[in-house]
Amino acid sequence: MNQHQEIIARELQIKGGQVAAVATLLEGGGTVPFIARYRKEATGLLDETQITAVRDRLLQLAELDKRRQTIITSLSERDLLDPKLHQAVLSAPSLTTLEDIYLPHRPKRRTKSLIAREKGLEPLAGALFGQEKMPLQPEQFINPAKGVTSVEEALAGARDIMAEWINEAPAARAGLRQLFATRAMIVSRVVKKNQEAGSKFRDYFDWQEPAAKAPGHRLLAMLRGENEKVLTLAIRPPEEAALALLAQRYVKGSSKAAAQVTLAVQESYKRLLAPSLENELRTRLKEKADQEAIKVFAGNLQELLLASPLGRKRVMALDPGFRTGAKLVCLDAQGQLLHAATIYPTLSQKQAQEAGRMVCDLCRTYCIEAIAIGNGTAGRETEAFVRALDLGPEMIITMVDESGASIYSASETARREFPDHDLTVRGSVSIGRRLQDPLAELVKLDPKVIGVGQYQHDVNQAALKKGLDDTVASCVNRVGVELNTASAELLAHVSGLGPVLAGNIVQYRNDNGPFASRAQILKVARLGAKAFEQCAGFLRIQGAANPLDASAVHPERYKIVEEMARECGCRVADLMAQPEIRQQIDIKRYVSATVGLPTLTDIMAELAKPGRDPRHSFIPFAFSAEINTIHDLHEGMRLPGLITNVTKFGAFVDIGVHQDGLIHISQLADHYVKEPAEVVKVRQQVMVRVLEVDAGRQRISLSLKEG
Repeated sequence: MNQHQEIIARELQIKGGQVAAVATLLEGGGTVPFIARYRKEATGLLDETQITAVRDRLLQLAELDKRRQTIITSLSERDLLDPKLHQAVLSAPSLTTLEDIYLPHRPKRRTKSLIAREKGLEPLAGALFGQEKMPLQPEQFINPAKGVTSVEEALAGARDIMAEWINEAPAARAGLRQLFATRAMIVSRVVKKNQEAGSKFRDYFDWQEPAAKAPGHRLLAMLRGENEKVLTLAIRPPEEAALALLAQRYVKGSSKAAAQVTLAVQESYKRLLAPSLENELRTRLKEKADQEAIKVFAGNLQELLLASPLGRKRVMALDPGFRTGAKLVCLDAQGQLLHAATIYPTLSQKQAQEAGRMVCDLCRTYCIEAIAIGNGTAGRETEAFVRALDLGPEMIITMVDESGASIYSASETARREFPDHDLTVRGSVSIGRRLQDPLAELVKLDPKVIGVGQYQHDVNQAALKKGLDDTVASCVNRVGVELNTASAELLAHVSGLGPVLAGNIVQYRNDNGPFASRAQILKVARLGAKAFEQCAGFLRIQGAANPLDASAVHPERYKIVEEMARECGCRVADLMAQPEIRQQIDIKRYVSATVGLPTLTDIMAELAKPGRDPRHSFIPFAFSAEINTIHDLHEGMRLPGLITNVTKFGAFVDIGVHQDGLIHISQLADHYVKEPAEVVKVRQQVMVRVLEVDAGRQRISLSLKEG
């Protein structure tokens, strides 16, 4: 175990051997989902979150080492790397400490301090800084030839040098950094000329709060206001506290020299240290807020991707509209397009009657089992029209969130799949498929367009992409993918594959027909043994000759199951179908050097319910039929709703009036709530109470409290 692994083990409070095992598996091409699912013995049962944390910290420490080496190279090239400095660089535990060590030796621009040195004032600065009896007098440094024409100019130059020394002292920076961390205040003020245009930021026109306690979402809001030039923002501790800290360190007594050092301290803080440390603190607070926002976004995305699927049922999907009509499509149980048309249910009675006849005829013709209606413009009106058709008690009629459907319909993926149909048909198909299988359809979109984020455009975009990609991969691999029907976009998120191999799998499937076994994917171009190892356990083949190919049992463990069946005197299929046979098995007998009880327990669970979908069963949802616009609402009313977004300050709810309402965190439960995500989830069905309606500002306040 190396130094980095020791650090990670200490930080994450896990064993060093676990970190070392994860590092080895990652270096060998292992993915997080594969390691978490199929290498439990090696990692000591670390879950995906812990493995991801190890992976990310290893990358951070590798970047620290890279920066460390760059600094060592720079110092060596300039003959500045003495043994003491070398050791300090090597032992720096963080990037902040490393940069503090490097700061005095960093190649400099033409600073005030450098100019003062060129004027020969460094000896004077040294004498003043020592604040002892001064054999040197400022008058000695007057030299018009070098641009020093007075005692004050000499003293000013000496102060510039001292200010830089103070700025570059690691101990001084560390002390002030702690002060900034604990006592800095965020102070936000409005830019008067932009006050009217920036009214959405009015909560922060005259605002201040301790930086250490400011919620991430509030900081991101203020930073956005500053970026849009509506607000000015300062994040600093009380200046007198900072100056007192520096004076205590550098000012000795009350001599004339001490007075000059006092002035140098003030200049160093105001001109150099305060801006530098404020930027540091901003960066640190922004990173923390970003991590918080990305975590919220990822959590919401996970709930959305793992939303209950309707499953393999024949669906009619409607993308509503008033003037342009509703775009209608009929899909088979696999989501293939069977029919497309346009109906006009909201313009006139005659057109509504014609639309009703068409819907009824198509439902009979294509044996439609469910109707999905997009929740955009004219959604509620179209829903009311469909429900009035009396299509029978078995017909499922439900609204579907259409966020991002228009973006998908214009994408290369949609054009490739439906080259002969326009955007409106593609959008309707997407709405229908979202009902059948939200995960399979939503992976075709950039997660950022789905609309479940918090200040998603303000956070670090690379970190956001990484976090969301991890979430998508986790969800896809947790559910598993049907190899013979999955799109290339869905396959691309399977452990070990990616876009190229996913495309090759689809091409092979198109050329050769359905896969008969998992092993057959080894015939796919460029898909080798390592990729097979990583992906095979997450692929499913329903109806395969080997029933294990439809399960999450990895092919590398088939022999164990076959041995179990042989010793029980039955076939593998019998073992899976008959619990009384499985009850005879003592899994401890199959423990080996590479297979332990965790894997064997997983195998037995999978034999009991092969290929089980971890998502909840689908439950139809309907809005209140009497409520269609914000003007239909009144205080005290109780309504059904769907959670559309969960943030750190509360949750947004669709109650069917084309404007989401907000349940503030204080209204989420009758008890104290620290994290809204602990109480509500995206797509959760709730019954809310209307607290307040502001139709002018399109604001609806809701509550989940009883009273």
